[in-house]
Amino acid sequence: MLKKTLIKEAFLFPLLMVLTACAQPKPAAQNQGYTQKTADADGTGKVYFGREIATVMGAAGADWLERNNRNQEENTELAINKMPLKSNSVVADIGAGTGYYTFRIAAKVPQGKVFAVDVQHEFITYLNQKKKELNAQNVQVIKGTETSPDLPENTVDLAFMVDVYHELLYPHEVLQSLRKALKPDGKLLLLEYRAEDPAIAIKELHKMTVAQVNKEMAANGFKLIDRKEFLPIQHFLLYQKTD
Repeated sequence: MLKKTLIKEAFLFPLLMVLTACAQPKPAAQNQGYTQKTADADGTGKVYFGREIATVMGAAGADWLERNNRNQEENTELAINKMPLKSNSVVADIGAGTGYYTFRIAAKVPQGKVFAVDVQHEFITYLNQKKKELNAQNVQVIKGTETSPDLPENTVDLAFMVDVYHELLYPHEVLQSLRKALKPDGKLLLLEYRAEDPAIAIKELHKMTVAQVNKEMAANGFKLIDRKEFLPIQHFLLYQKTD
């Protein structure tokens, strides 16, 4: 009888340990700041530090990205001229789309390189075709994932996102991946439509305040080093990694 009891306890003990471990709540760190809610119009229902993540503009919006009056509306030329670029800079355009910024910047870094990163197959095809048409040898097209731009570590001088960050479904994971890709003195630039200005005719979830961006960047090991408001409708926010 004693032998049977010992055998039974020997079997039940590890099983109890497994069940207990499974029942334990996951550490808060696993959440990474995400919560869920009922989705608003143009929203995903996924919330990051109090901000609902916006839905992604698909490849159907390619014509809008390449519209003839884009420079007039956003002053893209000035934005590029104000970027911290050198002739040999390695730059990453995250959410490159049609490459509107990619190929203009490639011309400014002839001894450098531009990684054109996107997750949508249609945009990857578009970027590769445009690279061939322009013979842009210093552009490398990369198909990233929702959680990572898949960039080589410690290679990038400047990573930037133009009206993209607010649509990242996994901002924490992408920012952590970018931290690894950036050189020790590398910079991260965000251009985001100004949510502080109700007169800017952009849907609310596709705009951001500086306070909100700073909150999310700080949570991921970035600090604001330069803020400029020279663009007609966008913030120009430059960050670098904290220690």
